[in-house]
Amino acid sequence: MTSSLIDKASAVRPGEELAIEPLRAWLDANIGDFEGDMQVTQYSGGASNWTYCLAFDNRSVILRRPPKGTKAKGAHDMGREYRLQKSLEPVYDLVPNMLGYTDDESVLGAEFYVMEKLDGIIPRKHFPRGLEIKPEQASKMCEVALDELIKLHNVDYKGAGLAHIGKGEGYSERQISGWINRYNKAKTWNVPSAKKVMNWLEANLPAKETICITHNDYRFDNLVLASDDPTRIIGVLDWELATLGDPLMDLGNSIAYWVQADDDFMAKNTQRQPTDIPGMMTRQQVINYYCAKQGLEPDDFDFYEVYGLFRLAAIVQQIYYRYHHKQTRNPAYKNMWVFVHYLLYRCKKIINRR
Repeated sequence: MTSSLIDKASAVRPGEELAIEPLRAWLDANIGDFEGDMQVTQYSGGASNWTYCLAFDNRSVILRRPPKGTKAKGAHDMGREYRLQKSLEPVYDLVPNMLGYTDDESVLGAEFYVMEKLDGIIPRKHFPRGLEIKPEQASKMCEVALDELIKLHNVDYKGAGLAHIGKGEGYSERQISGWINRYNKAKTWNVPSAKKVMNWLEANLPAKETICITHNDYRFDNLVLASDDPTRIIGVLDWELATLGDPLMDLGNSIAYWVQADDDFMAKNTQRQPTDIPGMMTRQQVINYYCAKQGLEPDDFDFYEVYGLFRLAAIVQQIYYRYHHKQTRNPAYKNMWVFVHYLLYRCKKIINRR
């Protein structure tokens, strides 16, 4: 029963194939212990970097590489992603083991890294068929997921020698100016200017910030759950955006993806995690739980909610920009500009209720 619930990759998308022979030669020379032929499949989740499963007779591993086409400065940095997870391994036990990295683009045409494959359930838009989640289990999942995020936020990054992974102080201001710049650079004719949202964020920067390790893409479809107990997390994936930042901004990022049971059609149509099933927390309950555990007063979370939604709008627009300029043929990106409109509408709705 449990093996049928384990997340699986599917056929490689056209135009995103890997060069099998040079890759196999690199794997044998740099990692080793691979038996039999290599079978390559690709994960549909993740709209930024491309993620593949490399299956051999004796084991399977995961390969991550950047997409083809123009990339934003600092984005899709496989070397940084690999080194950061390698550094986190001793202090955060949910990071997958890193196996190898190369910046030699003669192998695949881009840098890439290889890591262990964690066999478990990944809660995407829906839980896998055959898995019934009771309301009390769903509630427990939320608590466990938030507890693990809190654990990450409380890692002594200086004591662990991780002060080098980000600039730290001034993070909030850098994030706002950075995402405004990225949105403007990726803007196409069919999305709003977002000036009202940008101006509001700049005018409402928090007076103080806390610095900790932040994941910045922490959501259920980046968690691996144990197949025999879905309320237990065995891994946290996708550390591409992790850095030293503000924990409430990290939570704001997570809230942007959190679709709850009473949300509108557009939210339900674009959801990427099953947070709307009976027993799951609402966004406000998530905020209240996190703040209570951290000893904070959730007086005014509007800035962090608007930031998370605007940042997501910028990420979506960057992805759509690649499709618009024919740098990718993935049909899933065709109508992403509509979602940008919706996210900015949500931003303005929060701003206007003040």
